[in-house]
Amino acid sequence: MNNRTKSFIYAMAIGLIIVIIFLGFLSSFTNPVSWLLIGALLLIPIFYKKSAQSNQIQWKDEYSVGITHIDQDHKKLILLLNQFTVAYDHAMSEVFEKEALEKLIDYTKYHFEREEKMMRENDYPDFIAHQAKHQEMIEQVNRFVDLYNEKGHDALKDISEYLTVWLIRHINGTDKEYSQYLNERGVH
Repeated sequence: MNNRTKSFIYAMAIGLIIVIIFLGFLSSFTNPVSWLLIGALLLIPIFYKKSAQSNQIQWKDEYSVGITHIDQDHKKLILLLNQFTVAYDHAMSEVFEKEALEKLIDYTKYHFEREEKMMRENDYPDFIAHQAKHQEMIEQVNRFVDLYNEKGHDALKDISEYLTVWLIRHINGTDKEYSQYLNERGVH
């Protein structure tokens, strides 16, 4: 069930509960059903918030590559990815969706440039292969952006899923491969 549907269901439930509370209070202010429903009404935002956060990625220490500025970049990428996912999940305006996607792509490119510069400066032996993985990811994202420009909101699910899987897999895989090499050269 997508978040649009969940939001609609929550809104309908809230409306129904308010009507039942009102009708209950018409009979008596001591009606226990009305007071129980007020309690339920107060809990709905908590349940909604918990269900909405399930798509969010949380930074874990195991994602650290042992290089402070790269870890900070990765944290920012996760934040931007989460913002993009919120824009998609909650069907924000097209302007907000595009802005969130553009910020994520721009920062990803910036991060790749910083990471690649650091690898070049330290003669990382697998630099070309790592750079190629970055390029493949950018090319895939560009294809998704073209699809988004063609199909609009419906294309965002694929982008969100791809970026989420790619980012975590890349951090825990390819990026961790260079960390020991660079740490031994004094990069922390």
